[in-house]
Amino acid sequence: MSVLDKRSADQRHPRPEQGPEAPPEAEAADGTAGAAKSASESSRSRRRGLPLALNAVSVALGIAIWWALASAGFKLPTPPEVVDRASTLISDGTLADDALASLTRVLIGFALGTAVAVPVGFLMGWYGILRGLIEPWIQFFRTIPPLAIIPLAVVAMGIDETPKIFVIFLAAFLACVISTFQGVVNVDRTLINAARVLGAGDATIFARVVVPASTPFILVGMRVGLGSAWATLVAAELIAAQEGLGYRMQNAQLYYDLPTIFVGLISIGILGLLMDRVLLLAERRLTRWQERR
Repeated sequence: MSVLDKRSADQRHPRPEQGPEAPPEAEAADGTAGAAKSASESSRSRRRGLPLALNAVSVALGIAIWWALASAGFKLPTPPEVVDRASTLISDGTLADDALASLTRVLIGFALGTAVAVPVGFLMGWYGILRGLIEPWIQFFRTIPPLAIIPLAVVAMGIDETPKIFVIFLAAFLACVISTFQGVVNVDRTLINAARVLGAGDATIFARVVVPASTPFILVGMRVGLGSAWATLVAAELIAAQEGLGYRMQNAQLYYDLPTIFVGLISIGILGLLMDRVLLLAERRLTRWQERR
C-alpha cells in the first residue's frame, strides 16, 4: 500500500485519539481529598492516644502521691514493699489461686444476676401488670444491702460456695434490673407508634425497636452491677472461705500485714477495671448508632 493509500485510509478511519489529560482542578481536588483524609486519620489517632497518655499520667501521679504519703509517716506501705510482697505471692502461687477463686465467684454471680435481671426488667417495662407485681419487691430488696443478707444466706444455704455466689448474684441483679426497666420505659413512643402504623406486631416491635433502644441502658446497668459484685466479694468471702482475695485480705488484717492488703486491693481493682473495659468495648460495638461526645 502506498503512502497516499495509507493517508486516505487514515482519513476514512481515523485512529482513536488519547483521552484528554485530567484538568489541574481535578488533580487538585483529589490531592485535597487525600490530604483531608490523612488529616482526619491523624486527628483520630491523636484522639485515641490522648486518653491513654492521660491515664498513664494519672497512674504515675497516683503512685507518686501514695509514695509521698508513705514517706511522710502515714501508716501505708511503700510501693516497693507492695511489689516485693506481690512477687512473693506470685512466686508461691498464692495470688494466682486467690485471684482465680475470686474471679470465678464474681463471674458466676454476675452472669447469673445479669441473665435474670435482663428478662425481668423487660417484663416489668413491657407489661404493666407484671410491673405492679414485681416492682415493690425489687424496691424492697434494693433498700437492703446484700451484705445484710449474709447471715440469712449462711443459715439457709450452708457455708460452701452457694451463699457467696448468691450475695454476689443479688448485688448484680438489683443494679441491672432497674437499669433495664428504665431502658424499656424510656423508649420513644413515636418509634413504637410508627412501627405499629407500618403493620409491625408486638414481637417485631419488641425485637426491632425496644431491644435496640434499651441496649445502652442494659450495658450501663451491667457495668454498675459488675462494680456491685466486686464490692460484695470481700464480705462474701468472709463466709468460711479458704481462698480468695477477700479472704487473703481479711487474714492479713489479723497480722497487720498492710502490703498483703494492698496487693489484694490492687488485684481487685485491676481485675474489675479489665472486666469493665470489656463491657465498655461491647457497649461501643453494640451501640454504634448512638451519638457520642
